[in-house]
Amino acid sequence: MSHGLRPESSNAAPKTRLPGPFTGLRSSILLGLKRRHTATAKQLAADLGVSLNAVRHHLKELEAEALVQYRRKHQGVGAPAFAYQLTPAAAALFPRRYESTLNDVLDHVVRQEGRAAAVAVLRSRYESLAHRLQAELMSAPPAERLARVARFLSDEGYMAEAGTSATEGVLVEHNCAILGVAERFPEICAAEAKFLSDVLGAEVQRREHILSGCSACEYRVKFAAGAEQCAGSSDPALRVESSEELEDVS
Repeated sequence: MSHGLRPESSNAAPKTRLPGPFTGLRSSILLGLKRRHTATAKQLAADLGVSLNAVRHHLKELEAEALVQYRRKHQGVGAPAFAYQLTPAAAALFPRRYESTLNDVLDHVVRQEGRAAAVAVLRSRYESLAHRLQAELMSAPPAERLARVARFLSDEGYMAEAGTSATEGVLVEHNCAILGVAERFPEICAAEAKFLSDVLGAEVQRREHILSGCSACEYRVKFAAGAEQCAGSSDPALRVESSEELEDVS
């Protein structure tokens, strides 16, 4: 796990909707665990601004439904805490936008023209997105570009957050909306990194990768020399730019 510029967990979170009975606090707990990867009931209660008993009640229910599991976390003297995390079964609750349709299209391309042609389709999609967003963000300062790209990715189901200092930033995707496609065509991950570099006009380096077993994809963004003059702030402290208030399903 990396440290430093990573956005901190807070009451704000990328706007994400979960299906079926996962509403209100249940939805918030699942989203909180998705963002944190592991958390104690106390941490979740603090993040969500609710009582510890309320969080424990819902964690117990989610554990009974095999959506949440825990391990004992020893913290020096005293009783161990319970660190909760999502089970593999819970992954199906999070957005997998266009995944089935995209897989079907790629299967057809592979059959007709081969794997290389399918990879070219994926790269072409990112190139088209980059061209469109570059035109929209051309005049925006670096911090705003990063925040708006994070909002775009969140709208696509990636649960993205961005943080910036004067000269660099971080982009974290807590969910992969096309995980099944990425597992079959990992080249799409390289295409995504190039897309981010092109749109942000910055050097982009992946530090964490969901396909490698990490809880999120994390990119470090190094703005071009002189970017701090147009970033709108000389404060080197991290600012979370892209989070939106959590909206639960009603």
